[in-house]
Amino acid sequence: MLDQITRAVLAREEVARYLRGSHGQSAMQARDRVHAYLDELRTTQRYPFYRALKHPLYPILRKIDRYVENIDSPKAATRTGRVIYASNHKSHTDYLIEPLVLDDNGVRPPLIAAGINLFGGPLGLLHRHVTGAVPIRRNTKDPAYLITLKAYVAELLRQHDLLFYIEGGRSYSGELKSPKTGLIHAAMQADRANLVIIPTAIAYDLVLEDRVLAKQGVKRRQRAFTRELAEMVGLAVGYRSRAWVTFGSPIRMDRLDPESRREVLDLAHHTRNEIGRLYKVLPTAIVSAAMQPSITKKDLEARVDGLLDQLRAAGANLGVDSSREAVDEGLDLLKNRHVIAFERGRYRVRERSVLRYYARTISHLTAPPSDGTH
Repeated sequence: MLDQITRAVLAREEVARYLRGSHGQSAMQARDRVHAYLDELRTTQRYPFYRALKHPLYPILRKIDRYVENIDSPKAATRTGRVIYASNHKSHTDYLIEPLVLDDNGVRPPLIAAGINLFGGPLGLLHRHVTGAVPIRRNTKDPAYLITLKAYVAELLRQHDLLFYIEGGRSYSGELKSPKTGLIHAAMQADRANLVIIPTAIAYDLVLEDRVLAKQGVKRRQRAFTRELAEMVGLAVGYRSRAWVTFGSPIRMDRLDPESRREVLDLAHHTRNEIGRLYKVLPTAIVSAAMQPSITKKDLEARVDGLLDQLRAAGANLGVDSSREAVDEGLDLLKNRHVIAFERGRYRVRERSVLRYYARTISHLTAPPSDGTH
């Protein structure tokens, strides 16, 4: 017995064409591949159980205070149609924090497009049968998979909202990465007049995995999520942070042509740019971008003054009002994180890679630090 979404996917023109063996395979081979990928993608959200997951995750969640901006945007959009939340991706805690922010404010929960590495073992069962996460194979060029994925997402959007990360995986460098177009294109193929994208930005004073990410700089290999989860629990010792989730205005999709590669790219870049504009600029990022290898507090405040002028001119979503506020809060957090130290009247850098990581989180809003900085 085929479920409703599977039947709809198999009936779509692009899938039916592939099933006829249009990519150099027999019809039977094509059918087997599509059905295997549909089995892999199939997911169910049981929301009462999902809400209960907050309790075993409490040791991590209690360390992060949640703040939200412009929640009226998703509230209004979900009353009139389906919503795609397109977010940047800082941490594994993103897909814990963002759905909970919506739930805290009475907004229906989206399904989540997540990397397939999150689906091993007991966690995979939770994602597939409770949270409603959709496993995504990133960087694959298999036409059977790409055709099936886009068709599945297009049909899924008839019944559910969706949260996905427009950068793909987490940013290991800290900067806002270029957008991926696959799920944007799939959403455009949904052909729904009442479907909108809500740009969503998440920012932290301190990212839980900052040292792990900053040490690598770029993603070199995929590790088992069970290992990463155990690592996160260890990193949570002594950790405390704020998370700011900011929602933007809905972006309409009803007049766009999914067959136009230019329109797909333009929509992806426009969404990414809106996320960058919404991104909350917090004291740790400001101090990191203004910091030098050794500096007095007075000189640091002067540098932060100039940086704040640049950020205001760029229309940044500032989390502070003055250079003194930014420096006082940022220095405190970075000292406690052992990223900088105070010695003989001057602040000195202890962990250059972590400082650069936080500085790059706002590099889309201002010029990145010069080679002589840090």
